[in-house]
Amino acid sequence: MSFFDKIFGGKENNPERKSFWKKIETEEDLAKAIENSYHHRVAIFKHSTRCFISKTVLKNFERDIDNLDYELDLYYLDLLTYRSISNKISEDFGIRHESPQLIVIENGKVVNTASHEDISISQIA
Repeated sequence: MSFFDKIFGGKENNPERKSFWKKIETEEDLAKAIENSYHHRVAIFKHSTRCFISKTVLKNFERDIDNLDYELDLYYLDLLTYRSISNKISEDFGIRHESPQLIVIENGKVVNTASHEDISISQIA
């Protein structure tokens, strides 16, 4: 394994996601996430699987989330594979597309967004 692979997580094309992620792969999955936001906060992590910055941010976020004691649904969106859903999120919520991006939704409305190095668990609470 090279030095850069150790830092940025290797060259996996489809790495195993942590078990707390719920995938968004369809518009129905997105609708369910929004529906769930009426019960408790929901966070959507939009991830570019080809970007080492996105991979690093995701890895750091997952490490921090493991220690979170807060009721929250976490959704993962592979925005390259599901670009149309990523675009729908931007259009429906009136937010600019970024990658990586964390979008926090409560009661059907975006209450916080962050991208790149600004993504942290503090964006959720």
